Amino acid sequence: MEPFNVHILGCGSALPTLHHNSTCQIVEIRGKFFMIDCGEGTQIQIRRSRVNFSKIQAVFISHLHGDHCFGLLGMISTFGMLGRTAPLHVYAPSNFEEYLKHSMQMFCNRLEYEVVFHGLDTKKNIQIYEDKSLTVETIPLDHRIACCGFLFREKQTAPHIRRDMIDYYSIPISQINNIKAGADWKTEDGEVIPNERLTTPPLPARSYAYCSDTRYMENLHTMVEGVNLLYHESTYANDKADNAKLYYHSTAEQAATVARDARVGKLLLGHYSARYSNENQLLKEAREVFPNSFLSDEGQCIAVQ
Repeated sequence: MEPFNVHILGCGSALPTLHHNSTCQIVEIRGKFFMIDCGEGTQIQIRRSRVNFSKIQAVFISHLHGDHCFGLLGMISTFGMLGRTAPLHVYAPSNFEEYLKHSMQMFCNRLEYEVVFHGLDTKKNIQIYEDKSLTVETIPLDHRIACCGFLFREKQTAPHIRRDMIDYYSIPISQINNIKAGADWKTEDGEVIPNERLTTPPLPARSYAYCSDTRYMENLHTMVEGVNLLYHESTYANDKADNAKLYYHSTAEQAATVARDARVGKLLLGHYSARYSNENQLLKEAREVFPNSFLSDEGQCIAVQ
């Protein structure tokens, strides 16, 4: 199975602590690396994760609060010092473009590579990226400012060829792709060998949904229905539910409610308030609603499966 992993580089909230870094993740899928959010300290966390700087091909910024984007400019500069030549694609709310342009003119005006900006309409659920192995789409969220999450969907692979059957019927290599596409095989004697005997079904396509800062949204589960792994912010426990509503955040119980209603495979909690010395209370409240809930933590590499 090709790798589909989520590297947690930071899962804290706005106030820096010694326990958690600002928000940042790297999604690794079939040899490609994509960054989600880029808070302060991201470069050090990349070093610790042992992900190669040069392999990051795009950065997705959910919204323009500093704990989600203050690390981007420094990382762009470092890429330049490391001799990067491949373009870096930055997907962010549209009003970030002017700030990024002026900041780069001041601090990063001699780069040997191109930074390609893609403005996002955070109010729409639309596909913003596609290649031969995956798609990425936005998930509109409800925060104090324009904000969206991101949904990574692996494309379905072709069926697997049964080598023993190919050899048994002496099927030429030139016909392999046709059989992967669903064709049967006709022998010299006229016998038709059905495709089901020549192949085995592909593994199910996997998906990962990242829901950054947001109030609880009753309809959010419809946009992340059935994903294998859901990351949903869980800034507060139930005793601070009023704070969650006031500051446009969610409780762990609310995150678990989304996971339950969406029938996801697994829930990751994150974006913890600095008021918690540990997150066991958050985990307990989430598991009362959705048992397959887990805490995210720096240094984790979580397989999407």
